[in-house]
Amino acid sequence: MPPLLTQVARLSDGLPLVATVTSNPGIPVTSKQQQEAKDILRSLTHQSPGRMSIVSSENTFYYMVRESLCYLTMTEKSYPKRTAFLYLEEVADAIILELTKEFQNDWRTQVDQTARPFRFIHYDPIIQRLQRGYRDAKASSGNSQLQEDLGDIQTIMRKNIDEVLNRGEKLDHVSNMSAELQKKSKDFKWGAKKLTWQARLQQYGPMVAGTSLVFLVIYLKLRA
Repeated sequence: MPPLLTQVARLSDGLPLVATVTSNPGIPVTSKQQQEAKDILRSLTHQSPGRMSIVSSENTFYYMVRESLCYLTMTEKSYPKRTAFLYLEEVADAIILELTKEFQNDWRTQVDQTARPFRFIHYDPIIQRLQRGYRDAKASSGNSQLQEDLGDIQTIMRKNIDEVLNRGEKLDHVSNMSAELQKKSKDFKWGAKKLTWQARLQQYGPMVAGTSLVFLVIYLKLRA
């Protein structure tokens, strides 16, 4: 089953620029799911994690940030995580390529200044073509580019939709917590190095001082 829903939005305010829904018999994309996608995009800021998976009932949302744009897709829970992020990578490549073709180096200004939702809806066929290529998740997950382009996806943060939306939690809070932990880790490493040097000084300091004193006495005698 291919990705069920894909949206591209402006990161600064969550304005939707492109959106497409894959019609699958028996698995409709509900208005609730579309609203959840919209709410996730609106909750993001420039301090939010660059990638994340968000679990919602029987589906999972994945998003990725690149070039001040956010790329989001919804899949079934059984859909491979690596494949979902590879799909988003290809969507991002295709959208940025089309923006560059249409507006050259001015495409970022066009994105920043647009006030109309779905301004670039004419890119929808491009996303639909990519979705069809990811219909067979097992075949797509065997792509050799997975290791080259994505690295270890296990580092991608995972949260529940209730944590993100119902509690009104800002995703940038998660990023702030991560940054704080990294800072504490660096402080701990510096403290450990300092203690190590102090211990070595206490252990070898007297020996070094004694040796230096002997050499000083010998030097003074030789000069005399």
